[in-house]
Order: sequence, then C-alpha cells, then structure tokens
Amino acid sequence: MRVVAEGAIGLVLAAGAGSRFGMPKALARTPDGTPWLRRATTALVDGGCEHVVVVLGAMAESAIHLVPREARIVIARDWHDGQSSSLRAGLEACASSKGFAVLVTLVDLPDLDAEAARRVLTDAGSESLRRAAYDGRPGHPVLIGREHWGGVATSLSGDTGAARYVAEHGAAWIDCSGLGGLADIDEGAA
Repeated sequence: MRVVAEGAIGLVLAAGAGSRFGMPKALARTPDGTPWLRRATTALVDGGCEHVVVVLGAMAESAIHLVPREARIVIARDWHDGQSSSLRAGLEACASSKGFAVLVTLVDLPDLDAEAARRVLTDAGSESLRRAAYDGRPGHPVLIGREHWGGVATSLSGDTGAARYVAEHGAAWIDCSGLGGLADIDEGAA
C-alpha cells in the first residue's frame, strides 16, 4: 500500500460561530487543554499532508494563537454564510500551491485519528474524490483532487460544503470505522 503524501494539503474548516456549541469551535479544547485546532492539524500532518491550511472566521482574532505555527491561516470574511464560504476560502488559498489534492476536515472532530487521513490519502491523485466512511456512513476527512477544485467551488452554497458535489461525482468511500471522524460535536461548551 502506497501513501501519496507529497503535495497533499490538509484543510481544517474552523470558521463557524458554533451557536449550538456556545462559542466558536475554533476556541475549543480537549479536557486536557489541547486546542481542537492543534488536534485537527496534527491528525492531517501525521496522516500524510505536506502542509495544512486552517480557515478561521468567527472570533478569528481570539483563535489565531491556537493555530499551530506550521499551519497557514486564512480568514473567511463571509464565514456567516456557512461552511461553503469556509471551504471556498480554503480552496482559494490552496490554488497557488502545487498541491495535488486537499484533505478536508472539520475542527469539531477532536477524536479524528491520523490513520483516517492516511487511508483516504493512500494512492490518491489529482483526479481523486474520496471520503472517509464510518460503519457505512459518510464522514471526514474528504479528499478533493485538484481537478475538482473548480467544480467544487462553483457548486458551493450555504452550509452544505462539498457533500452534494462529492456524492454526485461518485466519490470513493474509504472505510475508516473506529477512527473518530464521523460525529461532530455540537453541544457542550456553554
């Protein structure tokens, strides 16, 4: 099994206000104090991403100091428009890179294991569309090969991200059961 790591860019979406959570999830920490932003970035790097881009929005000025130094920060100014604006900002930030794909995850998956990223990246190319699956249900991370970046960006609206595009274009589902990337955390901080 060959892992294609060179040129894969990790993309952490962390721009939302977290209204049900009680605060922006970019500010959240695990019980031991580790920022969720660090956990997400580490999972992508340890899973094989060469670089990581973190997209912030709500309370970005407070979250910036929680982003690991090795990650590039992008601010989604229209974050209030939903996940689509965060993903669009992230894809735009990656456009000038030589990356063959972006591997997208959400900040509110603090239990995501690097092995999930590794599995989704294995043998991927610029034409690939893949998403992690957990017990037959779609989850994260989602790999979007460079050849799909334009199509995904044009299809985005509201708070749905790339789910519809990925489904309509036959993304391969990669079994990652038990590796923590299915259920995002929506409640608990307040």
